Amino acid sequence: MENLGRVERIWIKRGKGGPMDPTPRARAVAGKGLVGNADQGGRRQVTIIEHDVWDRLRAELDARVEPVMRRANVLVSGVALKGTRGRILQLGHVRVRVLGETRPCEQMDAAMPGLRRALEPEWRGGVFGELLDDGDISVGDVVRWQEDQPS
Repeated sequence: MENLGRVERIWIKRGKGGPMDPTPRARAVAGKGLVGNADQGGRRQVTIIEHDVWDRLRAELDARVEPVMRRANVLVSGVALKGTRGRILQLGHVRVRVLGETRPCEQMDAAMPGLRRALEPEWRGGVFGELLDDGDISVGDVVRWQEDQPS
């Protein structure tokens, strides 16, 4: 059985520390990042978080905690991100090579006290990676690990 997920939400970060703008679709540029996003090039071209993690955080920390507070680009459901360094995640038609765990920073506590500590264990802060394809990522797109695809 395939491990399929779904793109739940997408955000574009206007600037370092700036607002996170929700959008139904983002244009990915291979080796660069999401069009309009502050992070371009380098290793952190896109950041991804898990919906299930946020459900647990609401129960543990505060019902008001929202995924946008993590300041990531994409919220996915149905796939686990923990320990996935080096794997390739497909968001719709766009592949992302996971390069590592996104470590929470002080901005998390500015959004909600205690959020940084709650995100630290077990890759709860999500992952970052490099974009391998040009294309659109849309809310509702299928998410899967590359090795789960039929050949």
